[in-house]
Amino acid sequence: MTRPNEPAWLTAARAKLGTREAAGPANNPTIIGWAKRLGTAVLGIAYNADSVPWCGLFVATCMADAGIAPPSIAVRASSWDKFGEPARPFVGAVLRFARPGGGHVGFAVGEDSTRLFVLGGNQGDRVSIVPIDKARLVACRAPTGFTGPRLRLPAMSGAASSRDEA
Repeated sequence: MTRPNEPAWLTAARAKLGTREAAGPANNPTIIGWAKRLGTAVLGIAYNADSVPWCGLFVATCMADAGIAPPSIAVRASSWDKFGEPARPFVGAVLRFARPGGGHVGFAVGEDSTRLFVLGGNQGDRVSIVPIDKARLVACRAPTGFTGPRLRLPAMSGAASSRDEA
């Protein structure tokens, strides 16, 4: 569902909620289509299987849908650490988290006292909203020159904290 005054990239992300990886060796043609549209120059790899972590691909696709260039090697979560400019969490902020074996990137949509609620790809093998502990936050970014409203994160609750988004 679209919210008033939210950034265009978050509206693009909400439209993709529920998109899932294909089971087994098959690939979801939607996810592979995102990779083909962005291409190797943006992603940094020849992306051809949705079994490869795709949180960065998802964020890059949503940014591109909003007319914003993603960072180079956008498939890598850590590439988002220097994207745009530093920000405090707001609705739609790009959040990068540490996780065992790598990182994770998604968009801020809410919070409680200890967690940020993240709309992201490759969360339970689908595009979903999950709570992630604030202690895992590595970077919070906004596109360079973003002048839209930086809406305060709404209070959210429920669900156990995500521990590993790969």
